[in-house]
Amino acid sequence: MPKPITLKDHYRETRVFARRAVVSVFMVILLILALISRMVYLQILQYEKYSNLSDENRVSVEPIAPTRGLIVDRNGQLLADNRPNYSVSITKELCPDIDDTLQKLSRLVDISDSRQDEFKKRLSQRRRPFTPVAVKFKLSETEIAIIAVNQHLLPGVSLDANLVRHYPKAEALSHAIGYVGRINEAELKKLDATNYSATEHIGKTGIEAFYEDRLHGQVGFQTIETDARGRITKVLERTAPTPGENLQLFMDLPTQMAAVAALEGRRGAVVAIEPETGGILAFVSVPGFNSNLFVTGIDHASYDALQNSRARPLFNRALQGRYPPGSTIKPIVGLGGINTGATTWDYSIYDPGFYKLENDDRFYRDWKKWGHGVVNLHDAIVQSCDTYFYELAFKMGIDDIHDFMEPFGFGSKTNVDLVNEKGGLLPSRFWKKANRNMAWFPGETLITGIGQGYMLATPLQLSLSTAILANRGEKVQPRMVKAIGGIPLSTPDAGAPITLKNQANWERITDSMRDVVHSAKGTARGIAKGLEGYDIAGKTGTAQVLGIKQDEEYDAEKIAEWHRDHALFVGFAPVDKPKIAIAVLVENGGGGGSAAAPVARQVLDAYFQSLQQDADVPTTQAVQTP
Repeated sequence: MPKPITLKDHYRETRVFARRAVVSVFMVILLILALISRMVYLQILQYEKYSNLSDENRVSVEPIAPTRGLIVDRNGQLLADNRPNYSVSITKELCPDIDDTLQKLSRLVDISDSRQDEFKKRLSQRRRPFTPVAVKFKLSETEIAIIAVNQHLLPGVSLDANLVRHYPKAEALSHAIGYVGRINEAELKKLDATNYSATEHIGKTGIEAFYEDRLHGQVGFQTIETDARGRITKVLERTAPTPGENLQLFMDLPTQMAAVAALEGRRGAVVAIEPETGGILAFVSVPGFNSNLFVTGIDHASYDALQNSRARPLFNRALQGRYPPGSTIKPIVGLGGINTGATTWDYSIYDPGFYKLENDDRFYRDWKKWGHGVVNLHDAIVQSCDTYFYELAFKMGIDDIHDFMEPFGFGSKTNVDLVNEKGGLLPSRFWKKANRNMAWFPGETLITGIGQGYMLATPLQLSLSTAILANRGEKVQPRMVKAIGGIPLSTPDAGAPITLKNQANWERITDSMRDVVHSAKGTARGIAKGLEGYDIAGKTGTAQVLGIKQDEEYDAEKIAEWHRDHALFVGFAPVDKPKIAIAVLVENGGGGGSAAAPVARQVLDAYFQSLQQDADVPTTQAVQTP
């Protein structure tokens, strides 16, 4: 039987569809209303909040590093400048994977494992977010091109153009100018974080460190607009940085270079001072080192080689080396003997080659085995007679020796404008009791009188005491910098002059020092040969390094070089109107007359030649910061 035919209920279907349509429209309206209300909330009610957040993502403030001030010598010769440099950097916030990026970079350019480790350490010390940290400095043109071509594969990596410190005479000036290096964690805690926000380097030694606040300058800022990838699209506002100030030194570069050349192949120091101003004309410690290596980070192998070298190139002998001054102090001790009444210019002794104290079996030997015969104070200075000064020191006593020598700068720092200066040692009865808890013995007074025993001095102190002698008692303050920003510095007060009971004794002691160089028996007579245009007042010295027993004789040929005597010379020229005072030390050089005095002669010749050239040539214009 056929199935009955069911007819559609159109009315019912229409009602169902209508209900569904109404519900759908209602839902759509609700969603639209919700969307509109959300838009109103975000764009109107919360406009200020999200506008600020948007600007923070789009606009940022970047620090701009100031240009470091230049350093020039007295005639405007560049000693430290800034040179263009390209470096590759990584910004942590823009780099998804630091290790992966470093691996990719190291496949493109040579970046050693140690340099990568150093980069990670500096990355952890960053002061501001979104600050690029350099991975490698001084990129070659080939390296720049390779990185630029592949930069789209290296998110967060940027090529930065900047200026880095450069030292044209790096090794010759390494201990005077010093160097800049990367800021370490300890320094970071002491610095003004804002002013150094764009700076990676700071003065570490020498003038660079002492005058850091004047050389660095003031940081600048720029407000920049960036896109979603952090790329700069527009500079909205810019406050230019203030460059560091230029420094002009008292140093005379030809004189400095002559001192370096004169000491070539040896270890030693030369310090030359202008007696009138206290300005340091030459400041040399050899061997030196290439200070440019430290600017962008010295590698471990090179640093270990410097640090472990027996010649100690990193050691500043002129400022930190403390040596027995030897016979170089005899003119001052002699002047003290005259002033205290312990001796007179007419008093003479017979020198058999040794001196003995009563009830003491020890022989205090003269450097000349058979002695000098009959000598007075003048002869004792000219011929450097130890025996005379043994007796004079005994008569004066250690307290008078200490008190007379102290105003000449012995036993304390000179307060020169350099960092890490070491003070010398001027022994006294009080010093020994306080530091050794022992009584002072007469024999110690004797050897102090010839600059041995406990007594120590730096080459800078010897140069200062010689400048005071040259000035006939007028004190000066040693200083490296002559002018800052083109403005000469005022002359500091060095204290009251040294006054003698008879001021004429300044000239008499000077005459004795002149005869050290210009008389037939003078210990430095060798440097007077061919001398024209000026005369020299000087004193040689030989400082014992290795103790010699009573029954032994000193034989340099049988002693290892490192145990041989130090050679010293101090002097000033011209004698009547001194323009330069000098101290020379040659480590393990032997006799002062044969090793140190010729170095001084070369330096003095160079200085007076330079003075003559300065007089013939117009003054060099001041160097401007590029």
